[in-house]
Amino acid sequence: MAPVLRNLRRGFASSAMVADQMRAMAAQVPTEVSTMSNGMRVASEVRKGTDMVTVGVHLSTGTRFETPETNGAAHFLEHLIFKGSKKYSQSDIETKAENMGIQLNAYTAREQTVYFATAMKKDVPLVVDLLGDIIRNSKLEKSAVERERDVILRELQEVNQQMDETVFDYLHEVAYQNTPLANTILGTPENIQTLTVDDLRNYTKKHYKPHRMVLAAAGAVDHNDLVKLSEKAFGSMEKETDPITPFDLCTKDPAYVTGSEVRVHNENMPACHFAIAFESVGWTHPDSVAFVVLQSLLGNYNRSDGSAQWSNMRLPRSMAVHADHCLSFSSFNTTYTDTGLFGVYCLAKPPFIHDAVTNITTELVRNVFKIEEAALERAKAKAKMNVLATLDGTQAIADEIGRQLHVYGRRMPMTELFARVDEITTSSMKDIAEQYIYDREIAVAAMGPVWALPEYQWMRRRTYWNSY
Repeated sequence: MAPVLRNLRRGFASSAMVADQMRAMAAQVPTEVSTMSNGMRVASEVRKGTDMVTVGVHLSTGTRFETPETNGAAHFLEHLIFKGSKKYSQSDIETKAENMGIQLNAYTAREQTVYFATAMKKDVPLVVDLLGDIIRNSKLEKSAVERERDVILRELQEVNQQMDETVFDYLHEVAYQNTPLANTILGTPENIQTLTVDDLRNYTKKHYKPHRMVLAAAGAVDHNDLVKLSEKAFGSMEKETDPITPFDLCTKDPAYVTGSEVRVHNENMPACHFAIAFESVGWTHPDSVAFVVLQSLLGNYNRSDGSAQWSNMRLPRSMAVHADHCLSFSSFNTTYTDTGLFGVYCLAKPPFIHDAVTNITTELVRNVFKIEEAALERAKAKAKMNVLATLDGTQAIADEIGRQLHVYGRRMPMTELFARVDEITTSSMKDIAEQYIYDREIAVAAMGPVWALPEYQWMRRRTYWNSY
């Protein structure tokens, strides 16, 4: 009787997911987009039922656009940008934020930098004016730079203690060797200690251009008012006569994956953290959506979750059946302008690391030969639900607006994205696996007792294993 009950529950869950999907698509409001005379874009999306607004300046610049000598500059600026500007001192910024309940924040990625704030609707004029002044007139004082060095070095130490972050930094370093995507976001300790005010000013002068900026807002916002505020705050920035886009920079200095590995041996670690990755595609590539579904098809696993042995996904189920093989794993799909990394991150203890790698490579390559229709439909439904889950709140929506305008040049409607997901068939998914996984180069990064990890050539041979 238990299996029947489980199947009924799955049926109810599937119906609920479809209902949520339909409600989300029906509720999605258009994103209004305007382009200022200097090339900067302003985009907004109204969200009913809230008096909050998230407003952010999204710049298409990050670690990828740094040189080896300035690696870490984008992240360094993230620390300094709220330290004072021509109009607002650091004390002014902190006092106004505290008195009005404004949440100021920033983050740096390999291809994007974002400065944003969440505030009440009535405070949007102040937020836009503040963002405009810190972007255009940030003080970048030498004393502030010197104070932040130690802060960033401590942050680097903290990040290095997070095994997943460290492994993925190693993965980028080895996969994208000799390309800018190999750089770490925080930069090297040497650069953190030697970057100067002039280095940071030159970086902003080169990359903080209006045609590479999007002011994105979501919540209780009026688009026409937002455009007027943006003109006032950012309109003085000069338009480039011959603008160089991030796509131009990526075309000039493309990233590519090199089949290789890095192993950091540490016997004091009880388990091995490792990632196996294949090169995927960029944001605008026709196959990009298929990798989102393929990631859902592989799934995730944690040994503490006792239900994995009844999972509909083969890889989590196989790991759960042989519980000693793996402590946890997660599939990942990291996308950039012209390339991407797709694969599996795993945590396993010796002597079972070899078994975990066998399971992972078997299921990756199995998609070339066998994909069940029911499994694919579940993966497609899960991929849609993952999209819906990420768009929770004004901050997430504003972030997605800014990202999409940079990578697509427009806001992709959810109906279009879901239609592209629905077009995927077992045949097309097998073609994707054959094109990007079967007998393709892999990048491997590992930390811990790596002696138990199979040699690189053994893993490479598994990419053309034919017994299924």
